[in-house]
Amino acid sequence: MTSTVSMLKPAASNPATKPELTDVLVASVNAKAAAVIALLRDASAELKAITFANSFGAEDMVLTDIILKNQLAIEIFSLDTGRLPVETYDLIAETEKHYSTKLNVYFPQAATVEFYVKSNGINAFYESIDLRKSCCHMRKVEPLQRALKGKAAWVTGMRAAQATTRTSLPVREFDEGNKLEKFNPLSDWTEQEVWAYIRMHEVPYNQLHDQFYPSIGCAPCTRAIAMGEDIRAGRWWWEDPLNKECGLHVKN
Repeated sequence: MTSTVSMLKPAASNPATKPELTDVLVASVNAKAAAVIALLRDASAELKAITFANSFGAEDMVLTDIILKNQLAIEIFSLDTGRLPVETYDLIAETEKHYSTKLNVYFPQAATVEFYVKSNGINAFYESIDLRKSCCHMRKVEPLQRALKGKAAWVTGMRAAQATTRTSLPVREFDEGNKLEKFNPLSDWTEQEVWAYIRMHEVPYNQLHDQFYPSIGCAPCTRAIAMGEDIRAGRWWWEDPLNKECGLHVKN
């Protein structure tokens, strides 16, 4: 990690979170939202035990709004890694209040975290890809496996345009690693469409997005990006872009 990196600090207002709601954009968002509703309604009818992994990014808030407002039979859960930004915790509380709901939250195993920190150090994830991926595994992957236990399918907010690791992202696929169906309903959405939906429907969102944090994970592994940078540039910025996944969505 370099000393020149700006971490979680306020920045100027991000214009990307306030797109101009043109007639063309609104029509596109409405059409895509209707398709998502139909997809998820059919999925929940077909597979019954289906759950949605909400990491409280902009895309996930769109899906949260769609699921709860349309009363779709889809459970919503989240992973609390123990190192999330305070703005993410604020959004969790705001989401529960806004939608009058309670979310299922999964935490890492305390003993595993204690052993990792004692053996490697509190910020060991900066030291190597293996240590970073080990941290992601104990804080995200293992809790995800518990969250998905007994489920027939899960839903994500991933978009194909988010990263080089997510190109050609299908709307539906079989998750070989977790042995269940996986749906990516926003796969073909643009960032502009995501933010247009949020503005059109007054969806709560993480305030860090306004400060040039398009992709938000754990606080130590997230920074603001510069204008023109790739939207995932602020995640694990010290690593090669081809490695920048936490393990939740890596295919075997």
